[in-house]
Amino acid sequence: MDTRIQFRVDEETKRLAQLMTESQGRTLSDACRELTVALAEEQRKCMTHDLWLTEQINAAFNKFDSGKSKFIEHDAAKKQMEARKMKIRNRDSA
Repeated sequence: MDTRIQFRVDEETKRLAQLMTESQGRTLSDACRELTVALAEEQRKCMTHDLWLTEQINAAFNKFDSGKSKFIEHDAAKKQMEARKMKIRNRDSA
């Protein structure tokens, strides 16, 4: 079901926006609809990422609570990350 969205802008802003959209072969309504759809899609992406991140955090805490986690010293972790980065850089440059 479609719904109607209304908002107010001054006449000059509306006039200029209509001129711009008409020069692109579309209507101001088309442009507003496209913007609304794009904003909704960005929100969907944010919500999907937030859900994924929550799942990852919960999995990490579950691993910790079950005693299956392994802690790595800061310096060792930095070295491991540097080695991973170098491997990726070397793969990308090959």
